[in-house]
Amino acid sequence: MAKIGLINNLWVLVCDGRKALLFQNVGDRVYPKLETRETFEQTLQATHDIGTDEPGRLFSSADGRRSAVEPTDFHRQEEDRFLTMLAKDLDRFVTQHGIKDLVVAAPPRALGVLREALPQHVRAVVKAELDKDYVALPAYEIEKHLAKALAP
Repeated sequence: MAKIGLINNLWVLVCDGRKALLFQNVGDRVYPKLETRETFEQTLQATHDIGTDEPGRLFSSADGRRSAVEPTDFHRQEEDRFLTMLAKDLDRFVTQHGIKDLVVAAPPRALGVLREALPQHVRAVVKAELDKDYVALPAYEIEKHLAKALAP
């Protein structure tokens, strides 16, 4: 994907598995100004609070050996569910606001889940993907990081 810079009217999605921020650049390449258009957030319980059962065991019928089965990561399932719902909300935003240029910044695993969940017409407006976790940063810090990463 080409480095397009923080052009005017560029939309930016910054997310991870529990929080997402949707920004619109109302400035230009020289003086970007990201304004928050929407915030999505969910509270997650710890996996040990959700699933309290012990890991399962498998028994080999040939020699009677036992082995442990990895427990289900309910926390990760909730993050994936959040990202799937985020993709639906993003589809609504692209349609309602006529978004033409979108940049997505998320950790690698979250990017993978989003790629699978986004409809084709939304993927078509994604101009760049950054495998970075900026969601905990303030908007002015996100501007700095994006301006540097997207510089043409």
